Amino acid sequence: TSVRSAKIQVNGVHLHYQQTGEGSHAVLLLPGMLGSGQTDFGPQMKSMNKQLFTIVAWDPRGYGQSIPPSRDFPPDFFERDAKDAVDLMQALKFKKFSLLGWSDGGITALIAAAKYPALIHKLVVWGANASVTQEDVKIYNGIRDVSKWSEKVKKPLEEMYGHQYFAKTCEAWVDGISRFVANPEGSICQRLLPDIKCPTFIIHGEKDPLVPRAHAEYIHKHIKGSRLLLMPEGKHNLHLRFAEEFNRQVEDFLR
Repeated sequence: TSVRSAKIQVNGVHLHYQQTGEGSHAVLLLPGMLGSGQTDFGPQMKSMNKQLFTIVAWDPRGYGQSIPPSRDFPPDFFERDAKDAVDLMQALKFKKFSLLGWSDGGITALIAAAKYPALIHKLVVWGANASVTQEDVKIYNGIRDVSKWSEKVKKPLEEMYGHQYFAKTCEAWVDGISRFVANPEGSICQRLLPDIKCPTFIIHGEKDPLVPRAHAEYIHKHIKGSRLLLMPEGKHNLHLRFAEEFNRQVEDFLR
């Protein structure tokens, strides 16, 4: 099945998205920091069941091909992304849809599921956190300087953005997400978790160097009836590294 690539105006910006499949169950893929549909979800766009699902992967404003505007990180950037994501799907005429959110996209998906419960069918998040601890801030500062990233992770992002935008935006992200540590309990969206009523599946890689396991356990504990799957060999990008198993688990949950 072909992949359609287009832009649509939402909340005053032109958001880029890719769409494939013709199933009755619509699914939105939400990428991580600096991510886009193109860089973050190749194996999902390619291999998820096109008969069952219509799959949409979006580029949040300031990321991927949703530039301009340049990416910024005001205090409510996750809420802004959540509203953009939901409004994009409505602009594409999907009445109800499921969310698959990775990392920052997982945080965005948690907020969207809590705030727009009538629109969200099911929710899958991995590599996500609902709060920021001092330990997390240390981890974030460890990735602030993109010249220290591995070539493999760095290359597609440099190709997409050019070195300067990539480096500058990563630093701005570290500053933006680190600010949450000043909130009570370092909360990003903790108080919203009990408002999530849709079936929820949390996946966590036990070798994730960016998001400690306690975050996944906290989310699981505070979303009633949610499921947690720990992948012993999984790292942060478990959906790419173990794409086949990931896709199978997620498709079973979404059916």
